[in-house]
Amino acid sequence: MALAAASLAACATPKYEFGRTVATSTGSAPRPGSMIGRDGKPLRGTEKPYQIKGIWYYPHEDRNYNVVGIGSWYGEQFHNRKTSNGEIFDMNLPSAAHKTLPLPSLVEVTNLDNGRKMILRVNDRGPFVGDRIIDLSKAAADELGYRRQGVARVRVKYVGPAPRRALEAPRQYAQAAPTPPPPPRPRTAPRSFEDIQEPPQRVQVLPPRREATWSPAPIQQSAPPINPPDPVFTSSRSAYRVQAGSFSTRENAEKAVRQLTSAGRASIEAVERATGTLYRVTVAAGEDESAAWTLRERVEALGYSGATILRP
Repeated sequence: MALAAASLAACATPKYEFGRTVATSTGSAPRPGSMIGRDGKPLRGTEKPYQIKGIWYYPHEDRNYNVVGIGSWYGEQFHNRKTSNGEIFDMNLPSAAHKTLPLPSLVEVTNLDNGRKMILRVNDRGPFVGDRIIDLSKAAADELGYRRQGVARVRVKYVGPAPRRALEAPRQYAQAAPTPPPPPRPRTAPRSFEDIQEPPQRVQVLPPRREATWSPAPIQQSAPPINPPDPVFTSSRSAYRVQAGSFSTRENAEKAVRQLTSAGRASIEAVERATGTLYRVTVAAGEDESAAWTLRERVEALGYSGATILRP
């Protein structure tokens, strides 16, 4: 959740996660040395320490971050508002908020109650309520299966930094591999005029045409065959779908569709947003939820590690 709206949340935030200090409650500003990064340059933007309700938080990259705790989700109250790193929050797209991990970054979130997991892009700060360790968007909570109950016991693992632009992020937003160029045609030596020969002529001998004999009996003619109607495909919105990724250009989306032909029937869905058109690539999964999870594993095996299941 955005820092500007943090006053709406409670401040009982834990100070330790697996023995690592993530915040102090002294209420005093950070020391001057804490405002310098590891590269010796001053911290900028979301890298700087910040204070919520008297508690100081120090953002930093923790490659060994692997924490079990309570996960929650947020939606309509912050929909279409700016996140902590300046992006527009869309509750219908998977994303996450964390108190100290870099913005943006990628984390793997596992719902320990049902075993579902997915990789999410962290682009916001929070949650600042109780002992919660991560806040997911409405879409992400729905995919992990705890939107209705509101919270769940989750494991959060740091994956690594994410691209600066949201539409280029890989788990949450897959990137299709470029199609390799065709191999060059072998060059052959030029042929001489003597090598060019006229192809042999083929003559087809037809049998003599038989004259039709008149018959007084009427000739029974069968009715012309009726062409079968074109197949009608029902909308995939009434069944499960697996979202391989979203792309900022239709060309990349079409490449992903060609790459996913072995997994099933893939299609492109254009989603209009304030920042432009987003091309979402999905694969039809049918009406069986277990089959949808199996298809998700096949899509991930094709290189789309951020594949998610869209429910009817």
